This record gives sequence, structure tokens and C-alpha cells, in this order.
Amino acid sequence: MTGCSGTGSGDGGQPSEPASSPAPTSAQLPPDPEPVADGPCPYLDTDEVAQTNGQHVDQVRVSAEQPNPTCFFYRPDGEIQLTVRVYSGDPKVAVGLVDKAAPVDTSNPASQPPGWEGGYEATEEGAVYAVANGGDAVIVTTNQQQSVKAREIATQAISGLGI
Repeated sequence: MTGCSGTGSGDGGQPSEPASSPAPTSAQLPPDPEPVADGPCPYLDTDEVAQTNGQHVDQVRVSAEQPNPTCFFYRPDGEIQLTVRVYSGDPKVAVGLVDKAAPVDTSNPASQPPGWEGGYEATEEGAVYAVANGGDAVIVTTNQQQSVKAREIATQAISGLGI
């Protein structure tokens, strides 16, 4: 009740400490990234992606997000074969992005690399492996049905990012 011009506790919208009431999953998620420029991917080696995913990579494009853009890897026929999205920031947003990609209610639990948690599942288009650790999230979608490929790429991306 005190606080004519309080410092963010109450209805100021500032994310103070005890955030009074937005539910943990109600974080505002950023829009899905779009490819806007030619690569390379700054945190993944194209040859490793091709070897791991089992398809030749003809083109790499990146989104506008910085410092870690989403990387889009294309097959020779112009179709996307693999996408790696990286998010760093609010832990609630990181978890929300992971849950959007691999919903906790329907996906299998994922816990690799150590300290990272999320889910993986086969989709109509292939597979997804999505994990978060604190405020970081890595989401890999592949056109391959084997989620182990997406998991390996996620591990490579996390290592390349140093997070």
C-alpha cells in the first residue's frame, strides 16, 4: 500500500524479485526466428552438422538475433533439414521456448548434456530436441526421425557456444 512511486513491486511491470502472480509458464515468448542472411553458423561446424544429421548441407542461413542467431541448414533441394535456435535471457522464457518445442506433457524427458533439461520427440516432419539450463535454451529440429541426431547437434551447439 505504501509507495506512490514505488520501485517495481506491485503493478509497475518491472520484474522485481518475487514477481507477484504471473504464472511461470506465462512468459512472453519471442517470435519464431526467420532466416535473413547467409551463414556460416557461428557456433556449429557445417561439416559436423552434415555428418551428424546424415545429409549434405548445401546452404546455411542465420536469423537476425544477436549474439547467437538461429542457424538454418538446407539440403541441396532447398528444403531446411535442420534448425538450431539459441536463447539466452529470462529463465522463464527459456523454459517456455523448450516447452513450446517439446511439450512436457507429450515429449520424452531430456537431460543431456548434464545440467540441461527439457524434452525430445518425433514429429511429423522429423524430430525435436529442446533443453534449457538457467536462462539459456537450445532447440534443435531436424527432418530426420532419429532424435539422437538432434540431441548430438544440441550438445555440439552448447559446446560451441560455451554455455
